[in-house]
Amino acid sequence: MTKTAKPLSHPFLLLLVLLAHTAMMVLVVLSFGLNEEVIKMACVILTFDFIGSIILQFVQREACTVDTVLLLVIGMSTIYQSCFGGLEFAVKHFAFGIAAFIMCQLSYVVTRNPYRAERLKPLWYGIFFILIFVIRFLTGSRGMWIDLGFITIQPSEFVKPIFVLICASSIHTQLNKHEIAGIHFVPDNLMVIFCTAVIAALQWWCRDLGSLPTFVAVAGFGFLLRFCYLREKMSVRLIVFLGLCAVAAGVFAWKLAPAYVQERLHSNIWADMSGTGYQQVKALTAIAEGGWFGKGAGNGTLIHVAASRTDIVFSTICEEWGLFTGMMTVILILFLPAAVLTVPPRSYYHSGLAVGVAAVFMVQMTLNIFGSCNLIPFTGVTIPFISQGGSSMLASGILAGFLKAAQAPVLTDRRSGKEGK
Repeated sequence: MTKTAKPLSHPFLLLLVLLAHTAMMVLVVLSFGLNEEVIKMACVILTFDFIGSIILQFVQREACTVDTVLLLVIGMSTIYQSCFGGLEFAVKHFAFGIAAFIMCQLSYVVTRNPYRAERLKPLWYGIFFILIFVIRFLTGSRGMWIDLGFITIQPSEFVKPIFVLICASSIHTQLNKHEIAGIHFVPDNLMVIFCTAVIAALQWWCRDLGSLPTFVAVAGFGFLLRFCYLREKMSVRLIVFLGLCAVAAGVFAWKLAPAYVQERLHSNIWADMSGTGYQQVKALTAIAEGGWFGKGAGNGTLIHVAASRTDIVFSTICEEWGLFTGMMTVILILFLPAAVLTVPPRSYYHSGLAVGVAAVFMVQMTLNIFGSCNLIPFTGVTIPFISQGGSSMLASGILAGFLKAAQAPVLTDRRSGKEGK
């Protein structure tokens, strides 16, 4: 294994996690007093921090930054979800948080060797089309969920990490050009375009376009990296042409958007506060009433509004914990992809993975927060690791594993014995 840059001190990062969770629990005690439920929640979260840190001491330490931030985020989100509107330990949310942490370790093992991960691309395509088939035929009438009775699964969430794997590429792949009728093309690039079109068509059919900007961003940044890999020189004419195509596509999508999308684009939430604008009005009001430091854990009223734990969770946090805490939470989530900069990726494939994950996290948070603040139409997209939801939590854990692989890669191709760059 090639040596990597020295990571941040693991004990120091663990100390920060323990201090952050302890400070949050102190605020919970101030709101609810020192009761049995508070003690149980504190013991479980702090024990998870300790055990998780001990386990990480004996496994991969080159990427401890991602793991430690993940420990911090899971604990914070569990405290949030346990205190919204009252005090009840969010056992289910915490369990999915642990599962997400495990998924992070598994996806790291699968993708830390870029040669092996790229050789598995046919498998990623296979899983992608299986998920598309499941969404189309097994989720019910134009739905995105599978209800098993004891649990509901959203297959579309797992399309995100698979699509990031598909969009990640290397120089070797981009040099594999074919020619038909004098036109040169890269098969891998055509497949990315095809998969993006399939996702757009499926979401159009499901009447759920909220996640489409996330997939478009992943594909867009993937193609941008492809140009950067090969240092392609783009002519002014090509840039203008691509810009005009983007504008035309935007106008085309605007004009042909379904009726429910048109309604959201042109609705005045203040004129219909009990109808289409109900959630956004309540979300904005909650942020305003919370101020900088909030009403206190458990003292909010937004919990009685639908999707308060998922699609408008940012407003729920701001109401009870304050806008300052809400913004710090956003920065912390963004620090997950930014943590890769502490030990930059040393393979083009891992750079593609890291950029794809960053696109998913940033776009989802932008859609969620801007939608709650009425800066854009309400989309119903969740915040990674913070919003309640098992499928979203597990998919986010898989994406975090890609970031860990980019920090601590294995750059030896065991099949050929060569090392990559």
